[in-house]
Amino acid sequence: MARQKKNLNEMSFLDHLEELRWLLVRCSAGILIGGVVAYYFSDFIIDTIILGPKKGDFITYQFFCDLANTYNLDKSFCNTEMPFTLRNGDMEGQFSLLVWTCITAGLIISFPYILLQFWNFISPALYKKEKKNAIKFIVISSLLFFLGVGFGYFIITPLSVNFLANFTISKEIENIIDMNSYIGLVKTTSLATGLIFELPVIMYFLSQIGIVTPSFLREYRKWAYVIILILAAIVTPPDVISQIIVTIPLVILYEISIFISAAIYKKNNPITP
Repeated sequence: MARQKKNLNEMSFLDHLEELRWLLVRCSAGILIGGVVAYYFSDFIIDTIILGPKKGDFITYQFFCDLANTYNLDKSFCNTEMPFTLRNGDMEGQFSLLVWTCITAGLIISFPYILLQFWNFISPALYKKEKKNAIKFIVISSLLFFLGVGFGYFIITPLSVNFLANFTISKEIENIIDMNSYIGLVKTTSLATGLIFELPVIMYFLSQIGIVTPSFLREYRKWAYVIILILAAIVTPPDVISQIIVTIPLVILYEISIFISAAIYKKNNPITP
């Protein structure tokens, strides 16, 4: 049934809830359709993408192995086999993993569509000039998200898998990893990094409404760098090169956020020096 579009000022609280409900319905439908598409390619997604970091010939391991051989660094990435096996301990385990993997892939696939729905939801509250930025917002946000997912999958995930798989406190202990634990690491790391890469967009909106200022970001820059270095040290093996590779993009994102916040602040306060 077609719903009559009301003026923003005429909408009651219940009308806003109704709009929010339809927003969630459309986003869920987008994820579901993306999940169906992912199911069609489920063999490739699971065998090649999900289980890729478990294989010793994964592209990231080959890159770091060549780097280690060139500069005489830690050669743990040159292992041809990962010292662990995956197990499924539940009767419905593999079916549940398939469903949730398809849903996660559907979320990634439909991310631009979800952004479009959120933009349509907030656009009535924006000025006419701001509404024209819809395509720019969706393209930039989607690009940052996909870059983040790729960085999480190709860099952070294999670094974490390699380190945790080779870490041992005793040779008597054999690593038999639960499938849920492994796939959870891959999915969580990739999605979390994708959202972290949205930092410049988030800072743009926070700066627009005055919650964040460039002086605030500059003042706490050192603390931000410390947190980034700690995160890099946690998710990477104990070698400097790996930590630098993870740290640099996050530092760049933070600096871009400062630049964006400064531009917004200058635009909103043209008289202030």
